[in-house]
Amino acid sequence: MLPSAPNHWFVRKVIYWRWAASVAWSLLLLPVCTALFVLLSRVSLLHPIGWISESFGLLCGSYVIFSLVLLFGVLLVVGFFNLEYYTAVPSIPCTKIALLGKVLHPRQCIHMLVHCMLGMLVAWCTAAMIGGRYRTLSCPCAVEEGAAPAACLNELHLFFLLAGGFVGYSYSLLGLLNNVNYVSFKIIQRHKYLWFRSSLLAVVRYSAVRALYAVRNFCIFYYFLGYIPRTWICSTLGLLRDSSLHRLDSLAGLLDLPLLYHLWLSCCFLLLTWHVSVLLFRIFVSEAYSFPVQSSFSEDTSQCLPKVISEKEPMILKFLGLQDLAVLAHNSPCRRQEVFSLSQPGGHPHNWNAICTECLALLGELTQRLVLYQEVLSSNGRSWPPSCGSDHKSTSSETSENSGTEELSHTPRVRAGLKTPASSLFRAPVGGAGGTLPFTPDLDSPFSPAVTRRMAPDPSSPWHGSVQSPHLMRRGPKLWTSSAESPPGCVLPESPAAVPSPPAGAQKPSFLSLWFQNRQEQVKGFLAKRVLIMYLFNKLPEASSQALFADSQMHIWALQGLSHLVAASFTEDKFGVVQITLPRILSTMLMLQEAVDRHFKLPHASSKPMRSTCCLEDSTFKMLRFGLRSALKTALYRITGTFGQHLHAVQMSAEHRKRLQLFMDYKE
Repeated sequence: MLPSAPNHWFVRKVIYWRWAASVAWSLLLLPVCTALFVLLSRVSLLHPIGWISESFGLLCGSYVIFSLVLLFGVLLVVGFFNLEYYTAVPSIPCTKIALLGKVLHPRQCIHMLVHCMLGMLVAWCTAAMIGGRYRTLSCPCAVEEGAAPAACLNELHLFFLLAGGFVGYSYSLLGLLNNVNYVSFKIIQRHKYLWFRSSLLAVVRYSAVRALYAVRNFCIFYYFLGYIPRTWICSTLGLLRDSSLHRLDSLAGLLDLPLLYHLWLSCCFLLLTWHVSVLLFRIFVSEAYSFPVQSSFSEDTSQCLPKVISEKEPMILKFLGLQDLAVLAHNSPCRRQEVFSLSQPGGHPHNWNAICTECLALLGELTQRLVLYQEVLSSNGRSWPPSCGSDHKSTSSETSENSGTEELSHTPRVRAGLKTPASSLFRAPVGGAGGTLPFTPDLDSPFSPAVTRRMAPDPSSPWHGSVQSPHLMRRGPKLWTSSAESPPGCVLPESPAAVPSPPAGAQKPSFLSLWFQNRQEQVKGFLAKRVLIMYLFNKLPEASSQALFADSQMHIWALQGLSHLVAASFTEDKFGVVQITLPRILSTMLMLQEAVDRHFKLPHASSKPMRSTCCLEDSTFKMLRFGLRSALKTALYRITGTFGQHLHAVQMSAEHRKRLQLFMDYKE
């Protein structure tokens, strides 16, 4: 977040203040958590009065006060990492090798290392607050009379410190695997206090269960590998081991109930304070923000809604802008009038044009993304004929698909602003009778057979081995808005002059490039036969589909905002600015509708994953494709239900009109 747009006005004026508010509330709740920890660590049901009086006496002691100061610093660092690592679009690895690369990324390694150190610091604070046999790392050895005094290792204190580092590391690792840094947006906006109060009990329960698992795993780890840090500490600090002290190198020593209880309580305290910090950060950052539709001052135009929803960075700004658009279109007639208003002087609907263009661009980009995904699956790593395959689709961020129809030509172009889900777009299983290969087509990789062959067509072999007969042509996925005269899976230009012929030197690749491509194919074929390679590169179930719709919350809000504005324009649009773009809006939505329907016919696309019961392990991104499908149908029904038979006067293709009639008859 911070490296991408630290000086953006929204980051400076909104995000930083929201982060500061979340950290302040975390610090205010820390003394309460500390008091409960001290109270529970000294629990004595047989002597309740002495237990409570002793606990309150410890709260005013120097150890607790000094530990509280250190814990304030720990929460500040944790809050800084929450701000630095949060994202509005989750990162979804589609293969095990991608997941491994995500874990071993230097940025994530820094996160794990820092949280491991912070966990050890929190464990030291908890050991100092509990006191007794856990307070110090060394203690006097039991020696005979007349012998020189010596210091021995207090293994219980070392046990606490290592447990804190282990819990800190596991917190970072599980946070990465469960997308804890993902900030989702609730469908129903609630007050911050009500949200926090309803989630607090679930966070406490989740922290207690996680602490229980952490204690179990750490005890197993320490039983087998605990001698390594124990020996190193003794040799480094010159400490001895006294057999009279409590030893933890046996099962009898580890199965000490007071020790396990205090260790679980310390881990629970650590996880609870950190999880509450994450929860408060999510609550404050995802709070709705109202942007002005237009401004009378030119220097404030960058803060207006039409400009905000077109921003690329920070991504949270775009999400909040589209969320405000959906709320505006549904609940605010006064602000809708500003959207439908004309500029003075000139009388141009600049506000509506900017909002409509941006929303249609988002929907058109998703449509092209889905079509491209289906084409990669259908190609199965093989190329299309160079006569039309190179013109069928362009992956450039400034080029739109040429399908030979008026509706598709009006589809907004794909832009390169939304790269988070696109980076994992093509990591999908390739369907075929032979199973899933470890090296499936990936257009982001220069080693993809689908890309390398298209980049370097061989004129001596125009079919590139994709078919066995020149009379057969591979059928690719094609929307019904494509030209009917074109062969299946390929779009031909309307005239020879429409596409300039490439230069003669670019038609034949060099010998070096052909040799390099052949070596790539040989290496891939060799590695594909290895079981470990196939295990690492096989696609994870549903991951490709989830990654494809990772940012679909924006498209859901764009659909809701557009459909509500179009429906409201039937009675509120005095100048008819919406009716001008109504054919384009309907065509874009219908094309997206068919692309989504085709996608849900693919394997694993229609299966619903299980939702997580904890509010921290947010799995809402796994259901976004179902939410998008519902929002798309609702948007089309909303428009057809409002305009009714008037839509027969809208110019569109016969296929679009036939599909739209199904919505008008409530048969879709």
